[in-house]
Amino acid sequence: MDARAEREWIREAHAQVSDLFARNAYLYWIDLLSSAAVAWAATVTYFLAAPGSIWQIAGLAVAGIAFFRAGTFMHEIVHMGRRDMIGFKRAWNVLIGVPLLMPWILYRNHIEHHTRAHFGTPRDGEYLPLAAAPLRETIKYLVQIPLLPLLALARFGVAGPLSRLSPKLRAWLLSSGSAYVSNPYYRKRFPDKDQGHLATVEWLAFGWIAFWLLLTFAGPVEPVHWLMAWALHAWTLGLNWVRNLAAHGYANRGESMSHLAQLEDSINITGQNWLTVWLFPVGLRYHALHHLFPGLPYHNMGLAHQRLMAHFGPDSPYAAANHDNYFKVVARLFGRARRVQPTRSAIATWQANQSA
Repeated sequence: MDARAEREWIREAHAQVSDLFARNAYLYWIDLLSSAAVAWAATVTYFLAAPGSIWQIAGLAVAGIAFFRAGTFMHEIVHMGRRDMIGFKRAWNVLIGVPLLMPWILYRNHIEHHTRAHFGTPRDGEYLPLAAAPLRETIKYLVQIPLLPLLALARFGVAGPLSRLSPKLRAWLLSSGSAYVSNPYYRKRFPDKDQGHLATVEWLAFGWIAFWLLLTFAGPVEPVHWLMAWALHAWTLGLNWVRNLAAHGYANRGESMSHLAQLEDSINITGQNWLTVWLFPVGLRYHALHHLFPGLPYHNMGLAHQRLMAHFGPDSPYAAANHDNYFKVVARLFGRARRVQPTRSAIATWQANQSA
């Protein structure tokens, strides 16, 4: 499809969903508050239940899933206008962002993931060419999961405050440690216009860590509780880490991609409703649809998907992005990776970007 035909197709698709871009603020608040309430109630159960009991295991499982759902609203927040739903953004930071050491401002780089200049290239913080690299790269991606809570703790508990004493450390932190990414080779300085916001949440997060350290030295909190917190945090972040394996095809080798090519590289999970309820919350199951129309609110994605399928039919570029099974998508990724020779690994392009 040439560029003109692509633009016409996208305009036609937009006409089918043009009335679905308004956010329902009440639904956002109800969903966030109920998800956070379940997450924190389950967390209390997890920490207070008898060690190894069914209640403790259930508390851990439910808390991680609920925190993941509530945390996913960060993705919605970064697609809002700077002055939109300010109270919601602050409430999210208080309920989820600061306690889980993931304030949403560090995800502001996500917008680049939707641009032609960045998507699918080494400059995209959320794209690794796992299907165009040997299988060991996917394994390396997965084994990072247990480290993610420790990196967050080090970022806000150690590097953040110390960087105020060292301009060199601060410069490094703003370029290499102030963006939520799955691409470890991503480097870009955090923008000056948002550094006031960043400083506020950094100190709040440090205060949260210091509070629990104080309770540890005072006695009520024991080392085992820190281990339990690490397990809960790793479980929560790990859900998103494995979910991300089915967000894209990850076969691009670093070239820029058109809007339609981004759609074709993205994935809708249209089956397995039992799985998508907890592994793809807040509209994440329609990831290809999100790349087609990034501003579409999560609560209208199901209807938008139905309209596009009804209008274009099963042989359209949109329908080609649909997959009915998460595990088949991941198996395809692993299968492609197994066939890549080390000398043909696209990771070399990403590594070169890091040193550039």
